[in-house]
Amino acid sequence: MSQPNQFKEHWLRPLLFFGNNTISLIGGALTSASAILLIGFWVIDTIGHGGSNNPYLGLVLTFALPALFVVGLLLIPVGIFLRRSELKKAGKIPSVFPQIDLRDPIFRHGIDFVLVATFLNVVIVGTASYRAVDHMDSAEFCGATCHVAMGPEWTAYKVSSHSHVPCVSCHIGSGVQSFVEAKVNGTKQLVEVALNTFPRPIESPVKNLRPARDICEGCHTPAKFIGEKLIVKTSYSDDEKNSSTRTLVLLHLGGRDSLSHLTGIHGVHLGHIEYVSSDEKRQTISMVSKRNEDGSFTDFVSSDAKNPTVGARRVMDCIDCHNRASHTFQDPGEALNRAMAEGAPSASLPFIHKKGMELIKGTYKTQAEAADKITSGLNDFYRTSYPAVYSSERAYVDQAAKALVAIYSTNVFPEMGVTWGLHPNNVGHTTSTGCFRCHDGSHMDKKGNAITQDCSTCHNLLAVDDVNPKLLVDLGIK
Repeated sequence: MSQPNQFKEHWLRPLLFFGNNTISLIGGALTSASAILLIGFWVIDTIGHGGSNNPYLGLVLTFALPALFVVGLLLIPVGIFLRRSELKKAGKIPSVFPQIDLRDPIFRHGIDFVLVATFLNVVIVGTASYRAVDHMDSAEFCGATCHVAMGPEWTAYKVSSHSHVPCVSCHIGSGVQSFVEAKVNGTKQLVEVALNTFPRPIESPVKNLRPARDICEGCHTPAKFIGEKLIVKTSYSDDEKNSSTRTLVLLHLGGRDSLSHLTGIHGVHLGHIEYVSSDEKRQTISMVSKRNEDGSFTDFVSSDAKNPTVGARRVMDCIDCHNRASHTFQDPGEALNRAMAEGAPSASLPFIHKKGMELIKGTYKTQAEAADKITSGLNDFYRTSYPAVYSSERAYVDQAAKALVAIYSTNVFPEMGVTWGLHPNNVGHTTSTGCFRCHDGSHMDKKGNAITQDCSTCHNLLAVDDVNPKLLVDLGIK
């Protein structure tokens, strides 16, 4: 007998005979379905134009579908072994195994079962894989499902200007390396959450965040930064009438113009500055190195630094100033002034600014306790000190209480150790050191020249704490 015939008689026929069982047929269907999906993903990703940069797609391609493929393969011999054992125990193993014949209804039934099951598995597994990837790509998965310790960051994200940008767009890049790094870090966080050993508060800045050129510049084109920006800030006093004043600042955003000239804040800093920080939060800058037009560098060393060159050298990018772009925690005064400018708490309530600041800066053990004491404290104040106002303007008092609770609950998280001022915002220099980390007058080059402190380099103050700035009147802005 020829070798092909021997293989057919002694191997193929027995395998098909014993393999015609439910377990093996399900295994075959799972294996074929996962194989079809894997090959389809590979083809699209390699030669097609519909490939996805979704980092969590790697979770499906690297683990889920291959695991399903292996499970299916294992089920096939398991089913064969169990059926052979059953038939052997019953003494029903045939001396001659049936011919491989599509006209055989039993054999044809097995093939039909595999084909139908494969089709159903392709639909089910494909849909499940898509929905899994889509869910893992959502902000809800990152903030509420996966990282249960990310309450403060998740809350700040939802009220940020980047709340429509998925977390993975900034925190995870495409490709195998980014995927592996994200999963290693995610596994570490999962263990910390399971053991309740995760840091309180969550550490910042994120050390393995993708480069700003891959994050920020994907939406914000550097060449479009040119121009000026008018900032109007309203502040309220602690007097009974909550007297308001306005400060007008004209920011010189700058950038790179059509002639490649570098101007303003962005043009001077992006890609031209390197620095060494002596602390983990990058708030103490010991040395600044500026790249000149000829390619040389001028080093500005802080007179306060003992070892200015000790530490990692970092190229300054967007994140060094916009360090809380999507997770901003406000200063209490800034938060209350902004809320009052938007109408709640209403400035018509006497001493609302002074009392509001007192309440939101209070010490509370939990957010629930804060909500209760802020609400009751405000009601008690107006009920006792201004009963007429409390009676006639009760709706405004209730509205003010809700606004103060909202301010507190989006910025302070006692259970996570997040307090006012814990996460400084480096944009500007009014609520934290910010720009003065470098522009403090103590960073000198070898010739004794300091990094400029000329305010007009970055902005012009058009009005400072003015009750009724003329420029706003001229522009028709109330």
